[in-house]
Amino acid sequence: MLSQSTLDAARDLLALLGARHLTLATAESCTGGLIAAALTAIPGSSSVVTCGYVTYSNEAKAAMLGIPIGVIEGYGAVSDSVARRMAEGALRASGTGIAVSCTGIAGPGGATPGKPTGLVHMAAARRDGPTLAIRRVFPGDRTAVRAATVAEVLALARTLAG
Repeated sequence: MLSQSTLDAARDLLALLGARHLTLATAESCTGGLIAAALTAIPGSSSVVTCGYVTYSNEAKAAMLGIPIGVIEGYGAVSDSVARRMAEGALRASGTGIAVSCTGIAGPGGATPGKPTGLVHMAAARRDGPTLAIRRVFPGDRTAVRAATVAEVLALARTLAG
């Protein structure tokens, strides 16, 4: 599932974060822990990666990351607002320097009008810094959408770590 290029991106991100003395937490929905898996596949990752939250349900997003249910119901679980709040909630809960998140529709079901299969919202938040967010619609099946999400989140974290 994890390509060599994804593992290379994870290795590069860990090196950058380590050099900047930053730690990282993940908050994942549609990837179900694959971002954390990519990072922790790299030896020495424990010096950077502190924890990961797999918040598949709306209730988990509220309980673990502090996202108000009203926000989830108002914007939808797959939204820019929820992705941003997931990253910011993981940042608060973990005490790390950077947190990343993703929420999306990996398929094959789950699409609604305006929210197609492959739609993923991703965010990265930095302590005392900005929160970056992006929206993508990835082609392919469930496996392809999840793999593309992992790669995109690693790139987003690298941008934020700068």
